[in-house]
Amino acid sequence: MNGKLPEKRSKAKTAGDRSQYGKTASITGIIVNALLFVAKFATGTLFNSISITGDAFNNLSDAGSSVISLVSFKLSEKPADKKHPFGHARLEYIAASVMAFIILIVGFELIKSSIDKILNPSPIEFSIISVCVLVFSIAAKLWLCRFYKLNGKKIDSSVMRAAAADSLSDALTTSAVLISTILSPLIRFQLDGYMGVAVAIFIMISGIKIIKETIDSLIGKEPSDELIGRIETYIKKYHGVIKIHDLVVHDYGPQRCFASVHVEVDAKDDILEGHDLIDRIEKDIAKELNIHLVIHLDPIVTDDPIVDELYSLTEQALLQVHEDLTMHDFRVVKGQTHSNLIFDIVVPHECKKNDSEIIDEITCNIKEKDESLYLVITLDRAYVSTFTHKASK
Repeated sequence: MNGKLPEKRSKAKTAGDRSQYGKTASITGIIVNALLFVAKFATGTLFNSISITGDAFNNLSDAGSSVISLVSFKLSEKPADKKHPFGHARLEYIAASVMAFIILIVGFELIKSSIDKILNPSPIEFSIISVCVLVFSIAAKLWLCRFYKLNGKKIDSSVMRAAAADSLSDALTTSAVLISTILSPLIRFQLDGYMGVAVAIFIMISGIKIIKETIDSLIGKEPSDELIGRIETYIKKYHGVIKIHDLVVHDYGPQRCFASVHVEVDAKDDILEGHDLIDRIEKDIAKELNIHLVIHLDPIVTDDPIVDELYSLTEQALLQVHEDLTMHDFRVVKGQTHSNLIFDIVVPHECKKNDSEIIDEITCNIKEKDESLYLVITLDRAYVSTFTHKASK
C-alpha cells in the first residue's frame, strides 16, 4: 500500500473524473516536453553543447514518460473483473516504475556522452539564444512541477508525484547547464562535460527515488500513522465499541483501499445488536473514508473482578518482556486445580526476541506470581506502523 490517507469522496475524485485529471496532465506533459526537446536539441546541435543536447533528450524521455502515464490512467480506470477482482489501479505504480527506469537509462547515456566531452573538449559558442531557451525551459519545468503536484494531490497519484519530482530535478539540472553556458566562455574552461555529468547524476537520483517509492507500494508498505489513527478514531466513536485490534490495511492502488479489523464489544450485549453495529461501521467507513472494511466481532467479559485481576497480572508480565507488546482477546477458563489464560499478543518489529523466548519469558513471569495459571498464547506480528494502544481492557 502507498499508506496515503483516503479522503472523503468528492465529485472530483470519482473514477471517471480522476482518470480525466490524469489524462489531461499527461497530455500537457507530452506537449510541453516535446516542445522543449525540439528547442534544446536544435540549440545544442547548433552551438555544440553536449549538456544542452543531453538536457534535450532528458525532455524527450519525459515526453515518453508522459505517454506511459497517459496509457496507465486509461488502463487503470478499467473496472474489476474475474481475473482482477481488486481492479487495475496498481497499474499506476507499474507505470511510475517504467518511467523511473527510462530516467535511469537517459542518465546513464548522458554520463557516457559527458565523459567523452570531458576527455575531448571542444569550445562552446556562446549565444543569447541558448540562454533564452534554457531560461524558458527552467520556467516551463517549474510550472510543470507545480501543475503535476497539484493534480497529484487532487487525485492521489504516484505517477503525478513522480512527474512533479522529475520536473523539479529537470529545472535544477537545466539551471546547471545555463551556468555552464554562461561561464565557460568567460573563464575559458569547458564546463560543458562536467555539467553534463552533474545533470546525469541528478537525473539518476530522481529515478532511483521514484523506483524506491513505487516498489514499496507494489510490495506492500506499512500504512501511515495518520491513516491508522483515522481508522481507529472513526471506529471508536461508535457506542458499544470497547477497543480495536488486528488492524490490517491493503493498498491495491488509488481508491482501492481494503482493511480488516477486530472490534471488541461487551459480551453481555445482544449478538444481533452487535452484528448491526459492525454492519453500520462497515457501510459508514466505506462511504466516508472510501475504505472497504471487514470487521470481526470479539465479545469480551467486562464485569468479572477475577478476570480483571488476572488481566492486570498478565499485562505486567508482558511489559517485563517488551514495553510495546500488546494483548487482546483475553479470556479465562477457570478450573478447580488450575485456570487457563488464553490471549493473543501483537509483537512489534522492534522486538528482536523470537516466539519461543517471548512465550517462555511471559510464562515464567506469570508462574512466579501464581503456579496454578496455565497460558495459551497466540503470537501475531504487527501489520501496522504504530501501536497507539497499549494492552488495555
